[in-house]
Amino acid sequence: MARTIATVFLVLHALVHLLYLGQAAKVFELQPGLTWPAGSWIFSKAIGDTATRTLACALCVFTALAFVVGAAGLALNQSWWQSVTVAAAAFSGVVYLVLWNGKLQRLDQQGLVGLLIDAVIIAVVAVARWP
Repeated sequence: MARTIATVFLVLHALVHLLYLGQAAKVFELQPGLTWPAGSWIFSKAIGDTATRTLACALCVFTALAFVVGAAGLALNQSWWQSVTVAAAAFSGVVYLVLWNGKLQRLDQQGLVGLLIDAVIIAVVAVARWP
């Protein structure tokens, strides 16, 4: 049962990355006035907001796929699922950090919740060695 719940959780976390893809691609707004990833403290000044949005789309797709692969490995009881899942969570955390706007306001709209979820995934899978 725990394996099924964890598998579903990882797939749902992947889907959240696809929601951020929609936000980055301007398909929809996750919240009114949300400008993420425009204003990225690393990329926006260097390559502009349009290119930052394109980069964010690619990073979100890659991260979502990595979580789905990790979830599939878990569901199929493969030994490699932990490595893939930890790598996906670490990559996801880096994505949130580099696309953050550098301000300490409205962190919930800049990926803080996702960053915390990634940290929990890493702690549970890599540190606690679940299951």
